[in-house]
Amino acid sequence: PLYMLQIFDRVLSSRSTDTLVLLTLIAVVALLVHAILESVRGQVMIRIGAWLDRKLGGTILASSVSQSLGSAREPSVQGLRDLSTFRTFLTGPAIFPLLDSPWTPIFVAIIFFLHPMLGWLSAAGAIVLFGLAVANDLAARKLLARAGGVSIKALNQAEALVRNADAIEAMGMMPNLVGRWNRDNSEMLALQGRASTLSGRITAASKFVRLLLQIGMLATGAWFVLAGEITPGVMIAGSILMARALAPVEQAIGSWRTMISARGAYDRIKRQLAAAPRSGAAMALPEPEGRLTVEGMMYSHPGSAEPMLRGISFALEPGETLGLIGPSASGKTTLARLLVGNLKPRLGHVRLDGVEISGWESESRGRHIGYLPQDVELFSGSVKENIARMGDPAAEAVVEAARTAGVHDLVLRLPSGYDTEIGEAGAVLSGGERQRIAFARAIYNNPKFVILDEPNASLDHAGEEALLTAIDKLRAQGVTLIVIAHRPSILRHVDKVLVLNEGAIQTFGPRDEVVPQVTGPERPSADPAPQGKAQQSHG
Repeated sequence: PLYMLQIFDRVLSSRSTDTLVLLTLIAVVALLVHAILESVRGQVMIRIGAWLDRKLGGTILASSVSQSLGSAREPSVQGLRDLSTFRTFLTGPAIFPLLDSPWTPIFVAIIFFLHPMLGWLSAAGAIVLFGLAVANDLAARKLLARAGGVSIKALNQAEALVRNADAIEAMGMMPNLVGRWNRDNSEMLALQGRASTLSGRITAASKFVRLLLQIGMLATGAWFVLAGEITPGVMIAGSILMARALAPVEQAIGSWRTMISARGAYDRIKRQLAAAPRSGAAMALPEPEGRLTVEGMMYSHPGSAEPMLRGISFALEPGETLGLIGPSASGKTTLARLLVGNLKPRLGHVRLDGVEISGWESESRGRHIGYLPQDVELFSGSVKENIARMGDPAAEAVVEAARTAGVHDLVLRLPSGYDTEIGEAGAVLSGGERQRIAFARAIYNNPKFVILDEPNASLDHAGEEALLTAIDKLRAQGVTLIVIAHRPSILRHVDKVLVLNEGAIQTFGPRDEVVPQVTGPERPSADPAPQGKAQQSHG
């Protein structure tokens, strides 16, 4: 605009080529500086986005894992999607109107210097466009927020479908589940369509207002040129300056949907980080001996008024082995998760060597605890990395854990032994092999307290014999061990038995006293009622 002002008012009137050359050179240098600054700004935003991802990505992932433990919702990595959405906003074109908006009042002020009436016209236009931007926000924000919530739900459903592909395909559930997903997806598309329709109308109105103002600026400028109050150069410069002043507001209206999505992602990230457990501040505690104390513990699932477990109290001395039995849905697995600190009791205490186990940082606590969950999950990597809990594998400790678990010979028969890549979720292994390797992972580095949740559920006879031998080894090593089981064979290898029924302790005491009370002397059984084949129960 300033270049055109000088061309009209100086060069054309003076017919000076030297002035034209110098003005053009100045303008070219200014444009070069502008291009460099634009490039630098883009690089700065890209680096900020990458820094933000490196700074928060691990924390958000760890928070998602921790929050899924006690949540009744389907596990999700929505936090990482939100971080990706916000990072894309920072590195994309939608943020630049916000960065350019501080120049709007400066451009309007320059127009006031050219002529007050032109300045007032520009200011009025900026106010009108700003009002349209606010109206766009009010009209689209709630609809897009609802659409975002439905979209997250639909994506989580899609992830669940992919995870359970075997059952879906085998039982012909695909049409039903896809139909349910389509209903949620259609609701999301309808909400986004309504928001886009409203936003499109306001965008069209903003373009109409901006073009109308452009014409109004030229017409007003021409009026004052004819009246001799300004020069033609001032008229052209004022028109261009006004276009630059209003451009950020108009561009912001056009990219409002992206801004709302980014703001929603930002708000969800803030809430997740605020709820994330703090780590790294607690004092390191000495290695426990394995003394477990449970006092008056009660637990209920989030959103449930009925307690899942109530009045749970018992104690184990270091090196004692407990068999935990009971009907399905009696709360055995939930109790196991409470004992390893994955869940926090609503009332009462779970202490390992006097330390509240749920308040012990998992990074420190995990070194002393082994846990074989009911649903075995291995991770993409080698066998030795999985046994070493995905840390830097110490060869001697890996082999020792495998030998104790009775899985050493099995691993050596794999194509590359301990270096065999097992694939996503242990895809190259059978269910029994995955369970045995997960058992070796549970006892890696000689933890003092180990819980095995139905460790023989997927084992054949040889695997079960290896498991029983391993249990005897752990008892000899003085490991405090809890085994959740349905098969009676394991109970011959424990010191005490706890019978859980409907969330409460039915019987607890030495094995030789409890087993006859529950099953009768003729036929020892692991459960108060026949369970048939070993089954996986989510107590």
